[in-house]
Amino acid sequence: MSRMHIRRSAVGLVFIGMLTVSACAASPGAPAPVSSDAPSGQSLGSLMPGPPDAPVIGTGTVMDIGGDVKLCLGPVAESYPPQCSGIPMIGWNWDGVEGSEEADDVHWGAYAVTGDYDGEAFTVTEAPTSLALYDPMPMDEQTDGQGSKTPEELQQLQDEIATRFSSAPEILLGSWPADGVLVVDVVWDDGTLQQAADDDFGADAVVIRSALREVE
Repeated sequence: MSRMHIRRSAVGLVFIGMLTVSACAASPGAPAPVSSDAPSGQSLGSLMPGPPDAPVIGTGTVMDIGGDVKLCLGPVAESYPPQCSGIPMIGWNWDGVEGSEEADDVHWGAYAVTGDYDGEAFTVTEAPTSLALYDPMPMDEQTDGQGSKTPEELQQLQDEIATRFSSAPEILLGSWPADGVLVVDVVWDDGTLQQAADDDFGADAVVIRSALREVE
């Protein structure tokens, strides 16, 4: 099936949506249980991917509040210190890590991190790389052309998808219309969510992008 060509850098994924009113965003964390019993035409939001079985890499803001460390893959509020919601991190250590800031009991920085994701927490397995020095893998979704949805149809799609994920809002990082399709960022997808979106809404209506990506 065809896919729209959409490319965005990893740095953009960290900060996109901070001031976007139209994007639907939620706090990432533990996904809903995997299910194969979704009714026809209602699979997106009912069918969820299982955790990756190999290491993954994610780019985002590591936020440490009094020792409670999380990886924020979605929007980050432009406050000082910044605020965000994210996945709990296991094994994070600031020793030798450059490019961070501190204010009161908050310690944060933007990094590419590699590790294991079990659907609930991210276990760090390698030293992080500052996003200022990181050469990201391009997020590249391709199609033979552009989507054909109208702005009104895309708004309806955006509302519908937000409703579909209302029982698992931590999965959804954000969504916005682009060139006739709805781009939807999620914490993790192995193709399950994209297939469900294609089945429910047709090909080239919704492009699902996974913030966590398998290490190549």
